Formats: sequence, structure tokens, C-alpha cells
Amino acid sequence: MRITAKTDIGLVRTDNQDSYSAGELSGGVAWAVVCDGMGGAAGGSVASSTSVKMISHTINECYRDGMKPSSIYNMFESAIAGANACLYDKAKSDDSLAGMGTTCVAAIVANSRVYVAHVGDSRAYRISEKNGISQLTRDHSMVQDLVENGSITADEAKTFPGKNIITRAIGVDSRVAVDFVEDDFEEGDILLLCTDGLTNFVEDEAILSASAETDFFEYAERLVEMANKNGGGDNITVVSITT
Repeated sequence: MRITAKTDIGLVRTDNQDSYSAGELSGGVAWAVVCDGMGGAAGGSVASSTSVKMISHTINECYRDGMKPSSIYNMFESAIAGANACLYDKAKSDDSLAGMGTTCVAAIVANSRVYVAHVGDSRAYRISEKNGISQLTRDHSMVQDLVENGSITADEAKTFPGKNIITRAIGVDSRVAVDFVEDDFEEGDILLLCTDGLTNFVEDEAILSASAETDFFEYAERLVEMANKNGGGDNITVVSITT
């Protein structure tokens, strides 16, 4: 497995509230976690960094070769629930952290499969030479709900007021619902995990084109450069994994 990653403050924000971690396990297994914090400078950074640390620790401690998909899901769900409880308690006991929360997208690539858990609007994409770019996750956001119920079109959603309002986050309630998706992962495919600082400023087709035009180990940096060139209005975090 090969992994490349990059996080950047962008051109507008005064601090970076994104966090990520990634690595390899025995048996050619790769994993990654990306979080995008919210709730003020202190709260957002605490929420994302704490969640990444806790979820990463659970993956490294609990993943075993040959785990069934249901067991991987249970592991993710337990890790995210633990992070949620930790953040919720911190926010209740510290006024400076009130309202903090974070998105999360976490993934494991093993045995030609990819397993993804997610909360919020940070995304996972599968990029393949045969099938192009496919978004694996569904945004938990107000604007996504409006698109799905037919109130607005996908094109209108790109500039819709309040498009960054999310409907789920780790840490804001005593419980959090986690979505889980599983897909094929073939030789040469790329798994891309990212925050909305990328997807709000770089179209999917441009993300796909960059994968073909850029050396893999420069891919994450290239995507960050593209987001900044298009305005850089948010923190940008990208993690990509390939065989």
C-alpha cells in the first residue's frame, strides 16, 4: 500500500481545525481517519484532533486480519461512539468548548475491499481507471437533504446558502449515528478521504484528472494546490491510499 497526505490552513482561515492520521497494518492493510472540526478555534481543533487520536488508536489496537465486515463496522461504531462521548463530556464541563464537534471519515483497505465509516460531510471517493471517480459517502448536510427531496438541484446545491450546515457531527449530542459503506478496491484504485475544503473548491472531474496527471506521491499536495488556487476558503485535508 502507498499513502500520501496533506493538510493546509487555506487562504482565508486563521487556524487549521482539520486533523488526520493514516498508516499501515500487517498483511498489507491500510487505514486513514480525517476529521474537520467546528465550534471556534479552540473547540474545533480539540474536537478533530481528539477524535482522530481516539479512532486511530482503536483501529491499531483492535483490527485483526480476516475481520468480517460486520466486525469492522462494529469497531468503527465503537471508536466513533467513544470519541463522541469524550467530546460531549468535554463540552459540557468546559464553557470554552461549548458547541464543538467534528465530521469524520475513516477507512480501512484490506483484501481488495474498502470499508468506510462516516459522520458529517467529509467524504470518501474511489478513483479507478475503469470506472472514474465515485463518491462512496453521502453528505450528512442540509443541502444534501434538499437535493434528495427535490427542493433544489445538484448544481444549485453548489452555491446554496447554508450549504455547509451539517446534520450530524461527533460531539454535539449524547449519541451519534454512523453510516458505513463497503466497496471493491482493485489494483491501481485510489481511495481519497478529504474535508469539504477540497470538495467545495475542486470539482470531482478535476480531482479525477489530477489523479491521472500527477505522480501518486504528489497527488495530495496537488489537490491542496488546486483548492487554494480556486479560493482556498477553508482548511483543506487530503489523504489518498493506493495499491
